[in-house]
Amino acid sequence: MSTLSLDAEALYGELLRGVSRLLRPAQTEQAALVGIWSGGAWLAERLQADLRLAGTHGVISSALHRDDFSERGMHASDATKLPFSIDGRHVILIDDVLYTGRTTRAVINELFDFGRPASVTLAVLVDRGGRELPIEPAYAAAKLTLPAEQRLSLARDAAGRFTFALEAAA
Repeated sequence: MSTLSLDAEALYGELLRGVSRLLRPAQTEQAALVGIWSGGAWLAERLQADLRLAGTHGVISSALHRDDFSERGMHASDATKLPFSIDGRHVILIDDVLYTGRTTRAVINELFDFGRPASVTLAVLVDRGGRELPIEPAYAAAKLTLPAEQRLSLARDAAGRFTFALEAAA
């Protein structure tokens, strides 16, 4: 495993500014940040605090709606936690790395199991290209291209600071 030269903390600052712009003033009360398990959940938690948004963020799992569920299964930590009603909300989905779009598709299916949001917007820390589905983020702090055999992973230390690691894909 090697460290990538992307500065995850600097990109988080860009994501913070981007999400702030996505939160239109007229919609802020009905907006909800929902982080995709796990890196997106870490980002949503920190964004919620840094943007000083009332309430709490949600965490959503793609596990039950993945097209590879039989291979990956589900872990107890993967559970969706939405401590608010989804109906009529302007949901901003937060993810760390967007690649094929399959996780995002699964998460949208999971989200609609909980209700009908007014809108769903995707914001990501890194868009690495390689889409297999027609899914694009409304905001990406960075765009890059990586070979399919590499995986970009977000890590968080005990102080809550972010770093990236580049790994061989499983």
